[in-house]
Amino acid sequence: MISQEKLNRINALAKKAKEDGLTSEEKNEQQELREEYLKNVRKSFKNQFKNMKIVDPNGEDVTPEKVKALRNNSKRLH
Repeated sequence: MISQEKLNRINALAKKAKEDGLTSEEKNEQQELREEYLKNVRKSFKNQFKNMKIVDPNGEDVTPEKVKALRNNSKRLH
């Protein structure tokens, strides 16, 4: 999870970019922070996706094989 301090910095840089513009150092910092944030979001989404289970109205597990494969691959890595 990305820290609140980093989220605040992302927001501060976005606000400054709209109002005054950013220096090249600030643009680089903004890009690095955005990449870290997106990496975190993708990881979180993938974890939620792996733990998903789909059940039909009859109570049968109809989770797609790709999701099951992701789940099985992550178990082998740990």
